[in-house]
Amino acid sequence: MKMYIDRRWVDSPKMTPVVSPYSGETVDSVPDATHEQAEQALVAAERGAVAMAKLTAYDRNQILMRAADIFAGKVEDFARTVSAEEGKPLTEARGEAGRAPDLLRLCAFEGSQQLRGETLPIDAQAGARGKLAFTLRIPCGVVVAISPFNYPLLLVLHKVGPALAAGNAVILKPAGTTPLSSLKLTQVLLEAGLPEDGLQCITGSGSRLGPILCGDSRVRKITFTGSTEVGERLTKVAGVKKLSLELGSNCALVVLPDADLDKVAEATAVGGYVNAGQVCISTQRVLVQRKVYADFLSALKPRVEAIKVGDPLAEDTKLSAMISVSDAERVSSWVQEAAQDGARIVTGGERQGAVFAPTIVADVKPRMRVSCEEVFGPVVAVTPVETTEEAIALANDSKYGLGAGIFTRDVNAAWHFAREVQCGTIQINWTPLWRADLMPYGGFKGSGIGREGPRYAIEEMTELKTVVFHGIDG
Repeated sequence: MKMYIDRRWVDSPKMTPVVSPYSGETVDSVPDATHEQAEQALVAAERGAVAMAKLTAYDRNQILMRAADIFAGKVEDFARTVSAEEGKPLTEARGEAGRAPDLLRLCAFEGSQQLRGETLPIDAQAGARGKLAFTLRIPCGVVVAISPFNYPLLLVLHKVGPALAAGNAVILKPAGTTPLSSLKLTQVLLEAGLPEDGLQCITGSGSRLGPILCGDSRVRKITFTGSTEVGERLTKVAGVKKLSLELGSNCALVVLPDADLDKVAEATAVGGYVNAGQVCISTQRVLVQRKVYADFLSALKPRVEAIKVGDPLAEDTKLSAMISVSDAERVSSWVQEAAQDGARIVTGGERQGAVFAPTIVADVKPRMRVSCEEVFGPVVAVTPVETTEEAIALANDSKYGLGAGIFTRDVNAAWHFAREVQCGTIQINWTPLWRADLMPYGGFKGSGIGREGPRYAIEEMTELKTVVFHGIDG
């Protein structure tokens, strides 16, 4: 596939293969953009920002609504593309692609009917008689959107949709391993009537292109999802810009003695292993009160062992390859390291190529890497705790703060947990792995800054302008 820059679909001198993580076969190839092509994208985006700002809210709404309708007819094709390039089971990829039309419609609504300013009570200040003041929300201009591999369609839409809905031009840099769904999405948006310079989709090395795009003064807003380490590097090159960073995590789930352990085990077998655990809000650390610790492990083990592992395109597959062999090797080394340090592998722990078996590690100490770092793989680390307060302390004992969950029938305990745990999202009686597209989504501490979700992203992708009229009374 070609990338889209300056109103054209173009190649580059170097093409990079897109490889199936499961089979190792080449799915397609994409350009590795040059420095000159990155500059062309910036120039075109600057023109695009002017064109996008001239669109009315009605115009933007109509474009995104048409895009939603076009996409709805291509859901299966997008699902198969996501599955092929990312290794995600087809059933999960269908779920991801199936959310896209409604997400586009939600962006259209928020950008056209909810984007508003306010009248200011300016005469509350002495000496302001006869003045009228109000605020306007205006587009930032050029938005650089850098997306990760794990949800190569949904997370792209959470950046591109709100940016376009607010009237910005976008330079989209998809993950190098999963660019195909972004290129197809670009085709849909152009077919829907988006101004030709309104979107650039540039492919290639993120470590090379990221600093070029993010450090440029023509860019006013950066929206990035990825690791905390890369996010920190971007902040150092960005300069004076608006930033939204959705970064790493190691989400904790607390299980109190009054919880329904069958329900907890069922939820954990989903929350810890969807997309081979490669989800920012995947359930990684399970903190279980000792009274029910053994019973929880007994309930969880058969459910995890029942997860069908195999070809992502097979209809019955529930877990397939991680994004690369090297990532699977890293997860394997962390699990073995924990076992050598006294943890117990309850089930799993085996690797075949990029496929890492769904794994439970018990008796995990908080200092072990499977607990204190971000595993980003199909591993759940289980730790016994004595009290709810100890569980809350351990949940907060992390450099991250994206999501957490608790299972309990005690409303007071749930409320206490919700107030005390330092995370952007708290789930009561479910695992951290749950997200509605309309809700604010983001984290505390090393998990980033800013919020996604169309309404909240649009606010961050606009500037607030204050207008004051003087001499209204003549």
